This record gives sequence, structure tokens and C-alpha cells, in this order.
Amino acid sequence: MEYQYELAIIGAGPAGIATAIESYAVGLRNIILLEKDDNHNATIRKFYKDNKRVDKDWKGQKVELDGTIYFVDGTKESTLDFFDQLLDHDSLELRTHTEVQKIVKNETGFEVFIAGGSIHAKYVVVTIGRMGKPNKPDYKIPPSIKNQIHYTLDGCGSGEKIMVVGGGDSAIEYAVELCTKNEVSICYRRGTFRRANPTNQADIERVVQNGSVRALLNTEITELESESGKVKVLFNDGTSELYDRIVYAIGGTTPSGFLSSSNIREEDGKPVHDENYQTNIKGLFVAGDITQESGGSIALGLNHGFAIANYIKSI
Repeated sequence: MEYQYELAIIGAGPAGIATAIESYAVGLRNIILLEKDDNHNATIRKFYKDNKRVDKDWKGQKVELDGTIYFVDGTKESTLDFFDQLLDHDSLELRTHTEVQKIVKNETGFEVFIAGGSIHAKYVVVTIGRMGKPNKPDYKIPPSIKNQIHYTLDGCGSGEKIMVVGGGDSAIEYAVELCTKNEVSICYRRGTFRRANPTNQADIERVVQNGSVRALLNTEITELESESGKVKVLFNDGTSELYDRIVYAIGGTTPSGFLSSSNIREEDGKPVHDENYQTNIKGLFVAGDITQESGGSIALGLNHGFAIANYIKSI
């Protein structure tokens, strides 16, 4: 079989784009990026609020960049512009609206199955993120209130009573943004917001102190019900309250179904890989958020792409 592509990359986020750029730099050609959304970096576009800070050293984690891509602190907008410029590379093909169903190893490489067909590649790198599949609560969400349950700020307006569930950076940013036009509560099962970065910790303290946001700490939701067109939230202390909307910001999960269908082995919620990010299947690699405990570090994703490109070159 002649390869249509030397390298197929699944996911056009930071790690995917870096893998493409670094692979071209070391001499690989016929590179394609497959992205299920309508543009690159869908996680940043969907889950980051406007003007959100984007730090190279995510959560204070110092990362020295190994490759040719020079990434610096910025905002949501400047980061998207930065990756726009990288993708202006004439020799890279980005195919959007293309969801990969599974990857099958054959005698000469890989067949990557997509809706309506498949493509062939010598090497494949999976860089899909965790936030593409946001965590959902364990309790049932009644169908009658489904349209009032969100995982981003899409669909949220003004003049509503809204609860944000979570205690990380995204939850705090959602609460701070929503409280300018809504009555907002933030529900978190722990007693402090220590998981958040210092800026967000200061922001949530400010809006709680001035009364813009009500913090329900050490509080867990046990059940949701529908009542008079509202979302009735039942708490673990036996109380309940009505809200117009609930926004969940409780992280994301590894897409285990996809990994399993491609025979990629998992342990402890992450795909198994060696020091070169090669999975249990020779020639099939993973990079970016999917390899990390909690995800989020753009710099680490860039380094993964550099490492994979150089390893493939050495094979």
C-alpha cells in the first residue's frame, strides 16, 4: 500500500499543531491534522472566557520549551492568533468537521476511520483533550431541565439565578463573569478554592466579599429535580433551592471508548505510553492533555510534539 499521509494527527489543539510543525521541521512530509470541531483549539474557544489569561507555566508548573515553537504568556485571543500563524504553514493540511471513529493497525501502517471513509498513514498521533468530553455529575439530570444544564457559558444570558458547580479555575472564571449580570452562587465540595491560580483566588474572594457571588463551600448536590420550570437543587444537608440554570465546571475525562476501540491500553485513567509517548501499539503515539493527570499545560503539549517528531525521525 502507498501511504496517502506519512503522519496523521488526531486533534488540532496545541499538542497536535506542535507535532505537525516539529515533524515538518525534521523532514516529515504529507502531514494531516484531523479536527472534529469547526476550527483548531476548540477547547480554548469553548471553555476559556474572553480575555482569559493563558500562562506558559500553567498552575505555576515551570516548563522549559524544547522545540522550535516559542510560546509565551498571553490571553485567549493572543493564543488563538499564535496558533493561527503556525497553521498558516503551506505544507500542513487541517481537515475540520472530521471526527475519528477508530484507528486500526495493519501490516503497513494505520487505517484511520472517519465518517464516510478512512485515510491511511504511516504514523498516527492522538492529541485529543480531556475537556472535549466534560465531566458530568453522577446523579441523574431529568430530561425536562436538560436545556438548563450547561458545561460552558453558552446559553447563559442575564437577569437569571445561576449556580456554578466546581472549584477550579474555570468554575471561578465562570462565576466572576456571570455575576455582572446575574444572581450567582458557586457550589464546591471543599472548603477553599486552593486549586485555582492566585489571580482567580483573589477574584473569587473579591466577588464573594462584595456580595456579587454567594459561595456554598463544603457543599455537595445530591439530586436535581424540575419544579415550576426551574431547576430544583437538593443539597447534602437536606436543603434545596431553585435556579434558572446550572453550569458545571468539574473537569474532563479521558475518552476511554475511543481508546478502547483503537486497542490503546489504559491504566489509571490515562493511555499507557513509553518515554517517547508511543503507546502499546508501535507507531501510534499520544500527546497533550490526554497523557496528563489533569491536563491544561500548553507548554507540556508542545514538548510532547517535539519529542514525538524527533523519535519518528530516528526510527
